[in-house]
Amino acid sequence: MRIPINKGYPIWKLERVLVINKKMERKVGIIGAGISGLLACKYALAKGYHPLVFESRSTIGGVWTKTVETTKLQTPKPLYEFSDFPWPSSVETVFPDQNQVFDYLKSYANHFDLLKHIRFNTKVVSIKYEGPSDEEIQSWALWGGNGNPFGNMGKWTVTTQDLLSQTIEVMQVEFVVLCLGRFSDLPNMPEFPSGKGPEVFDGKVMHSMDYAALDYETARNLVKGKRVTVVGFQKSALDIAMETSIANGVERPCTVICRTPHWNVPDYFPWGFPLAYLYLNRFSEFLVHKPGEGLLLSLLASLLLPLRWGISKFVESDIKKKHNLKKFGMVPEHSFLQEMNSCLISTVPQGFYENAEKGSIVLKRSPTFSFCKQGVILDDSTVGTKEPIKSDVVIFATGFKGDQKLKDIFASPKFQDYIIGSSHKSVPLYRECIHPRIPQLAVIGFSESIANLYTSELRCRWLFELVDGKFKLPNIQKMEKDVLEWDQFMKRSSGKYYRRSCIGALHIWYNDQLCKDMGLTPNRKKGYWAELFEPYGPMDYA
Repeated sequence: MRIPINKGYPIWKLERVLVINKKMERKVGIIGAGISGLLACKYALAKGYHPLVFESRSTIGGVWTKTVETTKLQTPKPLYEFSDFPWPSSVETVFPDQNQVFDYLKSYANHFDLLKHIRFNTKVVSIKYEGPSDEEIQSWALWGGNGNPFGNMGKWTVTTQDLLSQTIEVMQVEFVVLCLGRFSDLPNMPEFPSGKGPEVFDGKVMHSMDYAALDYETARNLVKGKRVTVVGFQKSALDIAMETSIANGVERPCTVICRTPHWNVPDYFPWGFPLAYLYLNRFSEFLVHKPGEGLLLSLLASLLLPLRWGISKFVESDIKKKHNLKKFGMVPEHSFLQEMNSCLISTVPQGFYENAEKGSIVLKRSPTFSFCKQGVILDDSTVGTKEPIKSDVVIFATGFKGDQKLKDIFASPKFQDYIIGSSHKSVPLYRECIHPRIPQLAVIGFSESIANLYTSELRCRWLFELVDGKFKLPNIQKMEKDVLEWDQFMKRSSGKYYRRSCIGALHIWYNDQLCKDMGLTPNRKKGYWAELFEPYGPMDYA
């Protein structure tokens, strides 16, 4: 851009243009074009930076690119909304289906003109930090050496592969945002002893990821007239089992092997009372011990322990009654509050337990099982006989290896160790975004919440305020102390699920920290009673 500095061009305008030009020269590499990647791109552009988004698929949307046909949004629509781009009035249902969600994301990308910044069919093979040695980085007291997001010490080398031409390209960026997602690409398949795994089975074995990748007609034909066994008891497992039971009825019932029962909700109105008023307002968070809480809040949470227990039992009793869990032997051993704190809440497809009553879905509970020629054999001694569950198709809805995917993106073994941390702790990210020891990099969307979309939006907003120099991070020692406090909270509140990296039932307390960092008031409601009892949602942070 040519600047007419000899023609009385105002100095303040000259300085502003130079700042904008300097920003646009700074490339921000964003890996992934799911919800978090789109948000990161949008906020990078809003701050004047040059985003380069790498997406291995041929379209945006992440997990919403392709799902099981019956999949619907399991978060109520008002909690799953961009703060500056509301749902269209044509979508009237509270739980939109996959196509409606996907269209909404495409509309968002088009509205903010994001597509031209995305390189589709481009897989990031690895990222490598070119700069100071591992020993020098280890000695730093401040993030990046000097506390600045870009710093002056190094850059990231991004190696990509074009999946259509198979060509390799290497480029450098000043900052990297990892928006890899936790629920895609790297399926988690259970391991079996020799002679007891899928290799001895005569039928077909697949992961829910591969089932969801099929077009709807092919998926229906795959299960039609087949004896299908689904392994798992979360959202994908329930959806696949429901589809199979509709296709085959009681003649060939779908067997669901549940290793750990969960408090899957029938709706968000236990005994007619909105769940949001029990868990998504400030008062509900007074009942829970929090990282960094003072003496008064700690005392209050301890005094309100009976109320916290009572609310959890209130919700559990509603779920047990509506689903008749006792009859099916599917009453979880953990509390509903622990389910919330672990971000394990999922909705049950309409008619699921009705089909179980009719016999088109058969629920089996067993912590382990093995394969045989005819199907699978449950290893639980309470089952009694060791008769096989005869199957033609076994579908594992057993989740994904999100930690491994995050680790594998780094070329440096040292950074791989940093990002994963200890096997006894959750992924060590300050504010669930920044690793104190990895410079010029952020992770968005790995840590979950009750409503992932607006949590990712607030995190992206926070990140690019940081990148823009509006605030600075504390020193590494203080960040690591904060990370440890949050890890201890997750371990205490989530039990065996603590490594899921979930802010759970403390999303307002967590958002308060981000707001304070950005210089925003954390209290977003009008009036004392509204602030205390009204549920928080995306529009409160608009």
